[in-house]
Amino acid sequence: MMQDIRMLKAGEQGLIVEFGTEIDPVINARVHRLAKTLKAKMPEYIQDVVPTYRSLMVYFDPLAISRETLQENIAQYLDDLGSVSAASDTARIITIPVSYGGEFGPDLEFVAKHNSITEDEVVAIHTSIPYLVYMLGFAPGFPYLGGMSERIATPRLASPRVKIPAGSVGIAGKQTGIYPLESPGGWQLIGRTPLTLFDPLAENPFVFAAGDYLQFNAIKMDEYAALKEQVASGNYAPVARNVAREEA
Repeated sequence: MMQDIRMLKAGEQGLIVEFGTEIDPVINARVHRLAKTLKAKMPEYIQDVVPTYRSLMVYFDPLAISRETLQENIAQYLDDLGSVSAASDTARIITIPVSYGGEFGPDLEFVAKHNSITEDEVVAIHTSIPYLVYMLGFAPGFPYLGGMSERIATPRLASPRVKIPAGSVGIAGKQTGIYPLESPGGWQLIGRTPLTLFDPLAENPFVFAAGDYLQFNAIKMDEYAALKEQVASGNYAPVARNVAREEA
């Protein structure tokens, strides 16, 4: 378990635990299992943990625990976790309703033509599987998703848009993602969700977290409008279910 793992100093209060060099769901699962373990077993020492594709940034209190002791504890936890199958973990799959095409997805036609398929086929492929949220970044709540089919991979826009509406769903290369806030961007826009993905005033500002899975679900324009009203009034909660990680 430890042979591919490095621990690197990151300032006086930071430690990076690096799991290999590849972007892989199994590696990412290990990152999240260690994050969960540290928060559960060392709350008095750990200030925060930030998971990425293949590493975990650990912020600790150097006045409460030494770096050496922390590394020894992490090494022990990693050995213990190595005997437990990642498939035994549970995963949360969150349904993201999306209205595709039209004013919400102005680039859907281009994505279809670029891949020599129909717009309906793009939507069918895009909604066919749940996507792992490897990490959040770029903007608050922006998910870096893995698993998109290469059948709908499309290059970024040659000239990025100055303003992309919050909730826009896009494709860039072999990745798909959602803009949680209005911002500039160069992704090909194929649809929009009525969900509010980032609310800084909420008890939990984010709809999803790294380690979750997102399942896109196509809805019609009238459904979008109805859901938008429910979200605005606080009467809508995203649909989520827990499954064994091997089923995700």
